[in-house]
Amino acid sequence: MLLDAKAALAAAAPADTFFDGFTAEHVAVPGGSVFCRYAGSGPPLLLLHGYPQTSAMWHRVAPVLAQRFSVVCADLRGYGQSHKPASDTSHAAYSKRATADDMVALMQALGHERFCIGAHDRGARVSHRLALDHPDRVVALAALDIAPTREMYRDADSGFAQTYWHWYWLTQAHPFPEFLIERESDAYWLKKCGSGSAGLRPFARQALEEYLIAFRDPAVIHGSCEDYRAAVTIDADHDDADAGLLEVPLLTLWGRFGAIERHFDCLALWRERARDVRGWALEGGHYLAEERPDEVAEAFGSFFDDALAEAGALAATP
Repeated sequence: MLLDAKAALAAAAPADTFFDGFTAEHVAVPGGSVFCRYAGSGPPLLLLHGYPQTSAMWHRVAPVLAQRFSVVCADLRGYGQSHKPASDTSHAAYSKRATADDMVALMQALGHERFCIGAHDRGARVSHRLALDHPDRVVALAALDIAPTREMYRDADSGFAQTYWHWYWLTQAHPFPEFLIERESDAYWLKKCGSGSAGLRPFARQALEEYLIAFRDPAVIHGSCEDYRAAVTIDADHDDADAGLLEVPLLTLWGRFGAIERHFDCLALWRERARDVRGWALEGGHYLAEERPDEVAEAFGSFFDDALAEAGALAATP
């Protein structure tokens, strides 16, 4: 495995295009600003990234979907070029609720009152909370390679902990994880993201460079650790307080060669949290939007088309 950034970048294949035709903008939200890229026309679609990445992860999927949707790819708070608020021992500033509120404000600022969401990893956890807190805003949600956070922690075994060691290490008290990651942030990122079934092959040179540069920022390292600390504290409290099931349609896709497939029944766990669930495994690992972009774009497009048609039919019913 390549742990040297120069060697990894030299070995990575360049993307043929990289958000060509997209507008890049910092959009003001309460308390800061969110960096986003957007293009296209049609029904609005928000795409959210996971750990430890940025909105660059959608560079192969977003242009395809922008042919049919108004696509917005955003950096989560604490990541990439978005704001990185101060935090405290409550971790409230990095709760999925706070990050979801950023995304509602972003879409509102761009003129989108109601939208679909496609999201990977941590972004999908934010999207789950957004759909619970703001069901009137969300038409449908597609989640890549996750099961619900509370149920994953509940059902995790030693095999999962060995594979997803960062789920436990990043929750340790500040500044221990940050101190160690900052010393070798490139090597850490490459080890973390290159340990899956596909190694570093999914990552185009432009995206990989963006990820590595972003993760050299101590504020990003801290914000991402806070994301995980929130997951086992305030986010768990919010999950436990939920009174009912998620009502919006949910598509879940996961990698056949990843930890979700090996350690969980993804559909069963989502059916504990959502009323309308469908999904299947793709022939890939964790980073599906970069490893299997055509399949992800096709699945997202078909699912959102159906959900929008159903929502339109329901709205037209007297």
